[in-house]
Amino acid sequence: MKGGVLSLAMKCKNILASNWQGNLNTIKAVSKGSKQDIYTSKVNYLLNTGKPYIWVPKDDLHNVNTEVDERASFAVASPHPGPLANLFRSMRKLPARIALSGEVVPVREEKVKSAYESLREMITAEVTEIAESGYAVSGILSSSTIGHTSRSENLVELLDNEENYVVYKFNISSCTFIDGNGGNHEVDLDDFDKSKFDNLSPLSTKLIDGINQSELRRRALLVLCFAFLNVNARDAYVHSVDCKGFDVLLKVAGDNDAYHWKEYRLPLSKDAPDVESFCSQLVQMEEAALEKVKKLGGLA
Repeated sequence: MKGGVLSLAMKCKNILASNWQGNLNTIKAVSKGSKQDIYTSKVNYLLNTGKPYIWVPKDDLHNVNTEVDERASFAVASPHPGPLANLFRSMRKLPARIALSGEVVPVREEKVKSAYESLREMITAEVTEIAESGYAVSGILSSSTIGHTSRSENLVELLDNEENYVVYKFNISSCTFIDGNGGNHEVDLDDFDKSKFDNLSPLSTKLIDGINQSELRRRALLVLCFAFLNVNARDAYVHSVDCKGFDVLLKVAGDNDAYHWKEYRLPLSKDAPDVESFCSQLVQMEEAALEKVKKLGGLA
């Protein structure tokens, strides 16, 4: 990881840790016709010990399919909450995502309780971290849309409906990182297994949305990019965050003064081990950028 950029394997782990929904694909169990027809549905999951544990409703066709053929694929996108969804559509751009292939294996009955305990621990830890966060964190997270950007808020209902789900473990045999331009990048499975997600990932969706939903914070992004990137932009959104920095989409002038969206990277001065450190560094960068722009005489 050089120059404030994550490895592909860590990007994949961060995407898995930041989301809680993905598209599961299994082979339809049919007696006639093609046995390669694919059935797809959106399911909830939790990344645990490096593997996705998937909660499938008991009436879902996946339960029938996997009794016949355990082969499956699983696709998860990088979070794109709030205004980012419409922005990506207007740009005809997709968020970065990963595609996993492998097998879905039912969690043994004696291990199901452990899966629910891991889920409960995750929810408790996330709620506690938010509740105990300092001003820098709460000031950003408070702008996030309630109920749409938190893993704990979206997965807690699983705890109240245990009898309605079957829990599966997804054993990964291959991993592909798909960038925003549609480029496919195969990820070495050993690198993927050894990589860990950074501690920002579980709250990254709330961080991104908290920044983007705040007019004040987005104006601060314009100052940041002018001061540190020498880019004079008309509008700005954060679209990903990690321990080494954050990626922004800036509306900048192009040929014939027509404005278009362009991606830039803003590195942190040092790796952020947690959300508190990330938010503190962001606030410090905003203050430093404002001072620098004042000395330069303001934005052009």
